[in-house]
Amino acid sequence: MRWFLVLWLFVLSAVSYLDRVNISIAGGSIADAYHLTDQQLGYVFSALVAGYALFQTLGGRLADRFGPRRVLTAGVGWWGIFTAMTALVPAHIAGALFLFIAVRFLLGAGEAVIYPAANQFVARWIPVGERGIANGWIFAGVGAGAGLTPPLVTYLMVHYGWRSSFWVCSGIGLLAGAIWFLAARDTPEEHPRVSPLELNIIQSSLTLSLAKNEPTMEERGGKILVPWKRVVTNREVWAVTLSYFCYGYVAWIFFSWFYRYLAKVRGLDLKASAFYSMLPFLAMLICCLVGGTINDRLTKWRGPRLGRCGLAAFAMAVAAVFIAFGSQVQGARLASVVLAGGAGALYLSQSSFWSVTADIAGASSGSVSGFMNMGGQIGGTVTGSLTPWIAARFGWTASFLVAAALCLLGAVSWLAVNPMRTLTGAQGVAGGNTESIPHQSVYRSPVAPANS
Repeated sequence: MRWFLVLWLFVLSAVSYLDRVNISIAGGSIADAYHLTDQQLGYVFSALVAGYALFQTLGGRLADRFGPRRVLTAGVGWWGIFTAMTALVPAHIAGALFLFIAVRFLLGAGEAVIYPAANQFVARWIPVGERGIANGWIFAGVGAGAGLTPPLVTYLMVHYGWRSSFWVCSGIGLLAGAIWFLAARDTPEEHPRVSPLELNIIQSSLTLSLAKNEPTMEERGGKILVPWKRVVTNREVWAVTLSYFCYGYVAWIFFSWFYRYLAKVRGLDLKASAFYSMLPFLAMLICCLVGGTINDRLTKWRGPRLGRCGLAAFAMAVAAVFIAFGSQVQGARLASVVLAGGAGALYLSQSSFWSVTADIAGASSGSVSGFMNMGGQIGGTVTGSLTPWIAARFGWTASFLVAAALCLLGAVSWLAVNPMRTLTGAQGVAGGNTESIPHQSVYRSPVAPANS
């Protein structure tokens, strides 16, 4: 049952990016219809990411308190409504730009719950040894949704106009959210279709085993939330958040500007741009799954420091090389392939971010991952406006070289992260210590006892 729900989180993840990326494909038609410049279109792109960033920590805290089932359902309904409202902005009015910015900001605010709530689900449902591949599947939805968007939106635009694409995306989201509400439960104990064997497997390995058999925070007093002071003074949290800022900046270049870059700068026509702009997202899908699998296997073999942190640092460094090289390639099609390789390498690291926050935060994984994701989306917000500004003054090659440099900074940040230093250790609860608590942890595979 846990893997069916992970699969449905993959679907919701795909829908969330379908609703985000559709405007980058329809952006040219919207700009023509409303007489917007690239800079003004950038403000519309940034508005969604700004709303998404600002409501991350609130979305995570709501998921911690009320559970991923209800919070995700409410979020999907919210963003379905505002996706549809994007198509309702009237033409030929003076305030059209302001209305687009407001609608996209509110859409981003609703979407803010998706990944913190999913991470809260992972912390409650997925054993430590399966979190890499579980997060790999959830974030493979990013590539699936963003990759499906160019051909779907292009088809709808050509045959029915750009507004139709937003109606269709809205309907898909509302349907997916309804199925999630019917199928999901907040904990495996509540779900009638979880067998005793599966429940035993889940409960036996939700945390890294601790030295000296120390009880976890959950064992001592239920799902106690970590105080915010401990979160915002924690070295691991800040290092992961800085790295995710860099990650978000680079990822949102592909979500917001890659299609327009291929059409306007590289000179590809509408259909060719739609095809080649799919490549980064297909690479993201594949590399999310590959990265999640490597994450779990390295963690089992050498521990989470190498499996989570080492993999992420290596992947982001490789992404920097691909992006820097791709920006120099002359041929449009070859450049698309190389830059897609950079997007794929970047997404090899995706499961590490979310697995580490689930490992160190436990019952507060929604809040901590929301804080981290806020950093990532601030990076995305900066991309929306800064990328065309750099391109206008120094050229698009400079925009991609800035992204490559941030990839390197993100890779270095992972060297400061130790997943063994948890926020939820027993000492932190009893003594009120605001520092993270190091444990000599050992990896334990989620294997059921022989008598199960």
